[in-house]
Amino acid sequence: MANRRKYSAEYKREAVELAKSGMKPISQVARELGIHGGVLTRWCREMAADEGRAFRGQGKPRDEELSTLKRELVQVKKERDFLKEAAAFFAKESK
Repeated sequence: MANRRKYSAEYKREAVELAKSGMKPISQVARELGIHGGVLTRWCREMAADEGRAFRGQGKPRDEELSTLKRELVQVKKERDFLKEAAAFFAKESK
């Protein structure tokens, strides 16, 4: 199975601008860029639907929340380990 090619948001925006210029058909622009015409058409649709948020990546809100919780868990574990070490240190001092 072939690996998926990934394109930067800037590349996608420039490709859409070329397609929107109207000087050449979308299929010809796509061929010149070395991508499938359907891909460029989808990029144009995405850009038209939500100009400011187009091409922001694969992240979904659920994934963002999961990564936030994982970072928080790491921080809490560090704090817990520090408190365990501090408690052990002070327990030694009181003996």
